[in-house]
Amino acid sequence: MSEQQILLGTALTVVLAVGSQILASRLHVPSLIVLLPVGFTAGALTDVIHPDRLAPDFTPLVSLAVAVILYDAGLGLHRHQLGGEPRTVVARLIMPGVLITWAACAGLVAGLFDVPLTVAVMLGVILVVSGPTVVGPLLDHVRPTDRARRILVWEGSLIDPIGAILGAVVFHVIVRFQGGQGFRFGMLFGSFAVGLAGGAVGVALLWLTLRQLRLGGTLGTLAQLAAVIAVSAGCDMLLDDTGLIAAIVMGMAAANLPGFDMPARHPFFETVVQLVIGLLFISISSTVAPKAVAPVLLPSLLLVAGLVLVVRPSVAFLATARTHLGSGERAFIGWMAPRGIVAASTATTFSATLVDDGLSGADEILPITFLVIVGTVLVYALTARPVAARLGVVRPARTRPLLVGGAPWVVDLARALRTAGLDVLMWAGLAEERQRIEQAGLELAPGELLATATAPGARLEGVTAVLLCTDDDDFNALASVVVQDSVDGPVYRVGPPPDSGAVVAPYTGGTALFGPAMVRNLLAEHHARGARFLVQPGSEPPPAGCETLFTVRRNGLLEPVVGARAAEPADGDTLVLLGPVPAGAAGAGGRGGRG
Repeated sequence: MSEQQILLGTALTVVLAVGSQILASRLHVPSLIVLLPVGFTAGALTDVIHPDRLAPDFTPLVSLAVAVILYDAGLGLHRHQLGGEPRTVVARLIMPGVLITWAACAGLVAGLFDVPLTVAVMLGVILVVSGPTVVGPLLDHVRPTDRARRILVWEGSLIDPIGAILGAVVFHVIVRFQGGQGFRFGMLFGSFAVGLAGGAVGVALLWLTLRQLRLGGTLGTLAQLAAVIAVSAGCDMLLDDTGLIAAIVMGMAAANLPGFDMPARHPFFETVVQLVIGLLFISISSTVAPKAVAPVLLPSLLLVAGLVLVVRPSVAFLATARTHLGSGERAFIGWMAPRGIVAASTATTFSATLVDDGLSGADEILPITFLVIVGTVLVYALTARPVAARLGVVRPARTRPLLVGGAPWVVDLARALRTAGLDVLMWAGLAEERQRIEQAGLELAPGELLATATAPGARLEGVTAVLLCTDDDDFNALASVVVQDSVDGPVYRVGPPPDSGAVVAPYTGGTALFGPAMVRNLLAEHHARGARFLVQPGSEPPPAGCETLFTVRRNGLLEPVVGARAAEPADGDTLVLLGPVPAGAAGAGGRGGRG
């Protein structure tokens, strides 16, 4: 290719990758639904974006890019989130679930396609993987119960490197048999050993750069990228695809080892991961020729039907047997197994070599994999939410707020919100405040809640809104920035007094509650002088002198006042008000909220 064609192809690939993800966000669909057809169409219409023409050898770049994605996925896997039965289910889904899926998929391929058994076995192992790049966005769209979400996220993150290793082993077995050589069992165990050893080296590098050198922010992010790429490349130089095992081991260890001082995730890292995902899907899908898809289209659709309707439900049924998961959760786990980036990357990597080696039917590996990825993603993206709703595993729209702070007025506000029908959770750092919360009969979150929420990839499970109401305005401001990515909903903070002396609160973070006339010190003073929180139907006019703080919609959504005007209540809504200070009540203690 000429220099101009390389420049055009590179620019077009980046533009299509970013543009597809922007379009997907506007359509509220997983980006993969847009990326795959866009890349396929671009590859059919032009030759300039084909990765094998832009780069001398595209395969190593794909492996390193996937390693970065899996490291990012590993950062979100916290061991405390997977205890008891969810851990048992995940273990069963991985093993023997992988073996069952592999055997069933190989059998379906052998029956549906005119390919030799070796190609069927190769396709079977390629299609066992799922992956965080597709499972995560789908679950964000569906919003299932926390237990079902944890199981599927852990399965998707762990199954990718295991499937890639098995694929590499099967690939080498096929190549060796093609060359008249035998199978060596040590290859499988050696692959896992190299991956685990590389992960240990990578953890040591992260510990050195992030804890000993105390690199944070941009430098900390760059150190993580460098460590992941260096270790993954070194492992792959020893044995193919072992770098993926090393990458996810590094991510999980960094997220879970006690005392490991991981910095809060930098937006640059998230940007890199999103860009890598987009570039990979555009590039890989552009290599699939339309003329290769047409002959395998119908049997591929039947393969998708078999995987979705028979194989996955059977594996999920066995994995969840004799557990206390509800029938809806068990069925939903059986209805969620989209294929993603690792399936695409391994198919791209192995099929080209097998075609060059003259293996009959190897040229069908990539188009079949492409169609299975597109088919499974479309099926689950279009059906997952209505299926989850029918099964009763969608989290209710009702807001579950977390109130951070334990001052008397905050505790009484929490009681009022509970009276309004919300399931309120509270957290406070001081022992005195925590005791006050418990005495009020409110649910108290674990002491390490916020520490966990600030870890990269962590989630405040079950929390759909955060109200930061501590007496430290700078803490409220900084926490509103740090926990934003850990919450499936908005983060608010009580407004700081104009003369609070705070360093960052006047300039940073979070939407301020209640407007400028109702800042933190005024709320505390009104409450101390006897003001009270009132709960009343939205159809009734507020009493004279009352300030509206929240509107709780009839479906349970919480809408706080964040400006000069409150939202207009409708029939069935509930208002949470701050009542006036009774005459002559100066200096009186707070009387609390009703509820």
